Amino acid sequence: MIHLVIGGARSGKSRFAEQLIMQSGCASPVYIATATAGDNEMAQRIRHHQQQRANSDAAWQLLECPLALAETLTSLSGRQQPVLVDCLTLWLTNQLLADVDMQQCRSALCQAVAHFDGELVLVTNEVGAGIVPLGELSRRFVDEAGWLNQQLASIADQVTLVVAGLPLTLKQ
Repeated sequence: MIHLVIGGARSGKSRFAEQLIMQSGCASPVYIATATAGDNEMAQRIRHHQQQRANSDAAWQLLECPLALAETLTSLSGRQQPVLVDCLTLWLTNQLLADVDMQQCRSALCQAVAHFDGELVLVTNEVGAGIVPLGELSRRFVDEAGWLNQQLASIADQVTLVVAGLPLTLKQ
């Protein structure tokens, strides 16, 4: 079962996704973190998420995966452990900064997701609801994130938009 959780920054999407995984009853789910601490503010955000997980009832198995997400998902498929990926937009940022072929990366990720055997919850940011940003890289990021989210939403069994901590089912 593939569940895409989408929302804006600080919308509650990560907390909602963690709760979905906790409902599975698995004592040791897998948490794939895509963030890298490039500055103090991001390091603080990472610590915040780590503290949230530490305070939960699950013994999360953390995998840090800033780039090779498709390969990691393929290796975890069929293991009977629920997997949470947080978040796809940070993974996308890492790919853009690595200057890789984004169409190939999106395709590989979508293929890995489509063939994933097990419970998979994907967290991503909704970035298309704002203004068109200034700067080529920013506009490319918004385009790439929009295309990725559309592709994954079409693959996912369920899609939930989280706004102000409230989930809204978009696809069930």
